[in-house]
Amino acid sequence: MRRILNHLAALSTLSVLLLAGCATQTRSNTLTTTLKAYGSTLRWGNFQSATQFIDPAIRSAHPLSRLDLARYQQVRVSEYDDGAGPVPDGELGAQQTAQISVINIHTQAERTIVDHQTWRYDEKSKHWWLTSGLPDITQD
Repeated sequence: MRRILNHLAALSTLSVLLLAGCATQTRSNTLTTTLKAYGSTLRWGNFQSATQFIDPAIRSAHPLSRLDLARYQQVRVSEYDDGAGPVPDGELGAQQTAQISVINIHTQAERTIVDHQTWRYDEKSKHWWLTSGLPDITQD
């Protein structure tokens, strides 16, 4: 009888570990999908749509101004390189650094900016949110 109870306890522990592993894998897959969609949105220069990736609480507390939107309309993205990809930042966070080349539509001057992205996983909605905001295209 003791042997059966030990086996049941071991199976129970294994089940919990497997479920935790599944949750981690699901978060990882969701992050990959979200980062690809975000990168694609920026590659097409659609900064207005990219705002939908920003955490809703941050987006409502710090909405983009008309000036910000006008600045984004003055550039075209020529390259988006997310390098080595995301780096875990705790259990529910990730960071990624991307190099974004933009061309000023008025001067045709190209420059590259570095975008340090911070992402947070919301367990309730099962969604990754950008918490660092859109890239700062005004940096030199």
